Amino acid sequence: MEKKRIVVKIGSSSLTNSKGEIDQEKFIDHVEALALLRQEGHEVLLVSSGAVAAGFSRLGYPSRPVTLKGNQAAAAVGQSILIQSYFEQFNQFQITPAQILLTRNDFSKKDRYRNAFATISELLERGILPIINENDTVSVKELTFGDNDMLSALVSGLVHADKLIILTDINGLYDSNPFENPAAKRWTHLQEVTDDTLKMAGGSGSKVGTGGMRSKLLAAKTALALGVKVFIGKGAGKEKLLHILQGKGDGTYIGSDYLESVNNPKQWIALHSESSGKIYIDEGAELAMTYNGSSLLPAGVYGVEGIFNKGDVVEVYGKKGMLGKGEVHFSSEELEQIMGKNTQDVSRELEKDTSVVIHRNQWVQLNNH
Repeated sequence: MEKKRIVVKIGSSSLTNSKGEIDQEKFIDHVEALALLRQEGHEVLLVSSGAVAAGFSRLGYPSRPVTLKGNQAAAAVGQSILIQSYFEQFNQFQITPAQILLTRNDFSKKDRYRNAFATISELLERGILPIINENDTVSVKELTFGDNDMLSALVSGLVHADKLIILTDINGLYDSNPFENPAAKRWTHLQEVTDDTLKMAGGSGSKVGTGGMRSKLLAAKTALALGVKVFIGKGAGKEKLLHILQGKGDGTYIGSDYLESVNNPKQWIALHSESSGKIYIDEGAELAMTYNGSSLLPAGVYGVEGIFNKGDVVEVYGKKGMLGKGEVHFSSEELEQIMGKNTQDVSRELEKDTSVVIHRNQWVQLNNH
């Protein structure tokens, strides 16, 4: 089998029991399967939930806390329990894990995003198994990933994984709730995640987890957009992950053979950057950018909104609305001076080597027109 880079996401319900304790039988089963993937030569990254679920009982909570401070306190206790368990189990296979705790800020800030990629790449090159979780102890509601399903999708894109495997306690996706409808049909393969597919998905099915099937589908949709195929399902035994890679998994495979990987600068622009302003372009520029893959020149710009500097990310609008986002090579003040002018006049007026407003390599189209 061709050697692949695999991101595996394990949810709280697949790691812990109803009391909030780590279920050793489940836990060891996952570790053995991950170790076998490594032994077969694959690169493996683990996105592991379970910190809050493992910690809340130690704080005296009868179930998962509902308050922010309760969740953060449980995460502070549970994360250490969780990572210690991973170290002990992986040590039997001579595998060294590394703990990486991420927040939304680590993705939204360009330098931290680059650093996260560099750190993970270095760990993989040195044969270390990264274990990634959201830093629940310090995250605030407005700056969370929502759940580890989305975190695993973003990580799989960041590292240009070949596949994202989301392990859960249900064997894939159904056209209706299989617990309520005995006639529910399971999808074994989906080419894409559509709005209709999302409407069929419900909420969380577990008392210890935060993500339901809808969150997993949203994560799958994000991963597909970043060029990563997805599997959602369950399994048992040390060969379960190998079976999934071989196409024999008990679940749903999502994606096609025509996915294209998205480079990291474009990922950051599309998914993580904050827009500092807006640029309005004419139909000629819109056609050149969206269909011909051209850069944006000053001649095509007729409006500027907001205050931004060179290197900031802005939204670009055409006749029918927002087209996409890109990094600008001019400040809003400079752009107001040169919009509508040809490149020769711009170069002469500003004494700059470039007359490109947004280069095509720093542009991401978000809407198809």
